[in-house]
Amino acid sequence: MDVMERIDQAVKENPVVIFMKGTPQIPQCGYSSRTAQALAACGQEFAHVNVLADPEVFQNLPRYANWPTFPQVYINGELIGGCDITMELYQKGELQKMVQEAAGTE
Repeated sequence: MDVMERIDQAVKENPVVIFMKGTPQIPQCGYSSRTAQALAACGQEFAHVNVLADPEVFQNLPRYANWPTFPQVYINGELIGGCDITMELYQKGELQKMVQEAAGTE
């Protein structure tokens, strides 16, 4: 399977997925850490892809959705954004609603 297909599969098969540096338990970047913490605070499970563990994903994810930085959060197959946008949505209470709707627990 080609790398773009693998990225697409991860986005489409998971209601909420974060492409991040490291893992939610052991983040390798402050932005990834804050974003994963905001998702975890929403109280629903979410998938993650460690872009540092897969150089092909690291190199190609920016062109998948034309978003140059990490982390990248996708909800219901749609790019939400990176750390700043995710944190802003969380602070407004919107991220929690989006995550709960994606998980089917609203």
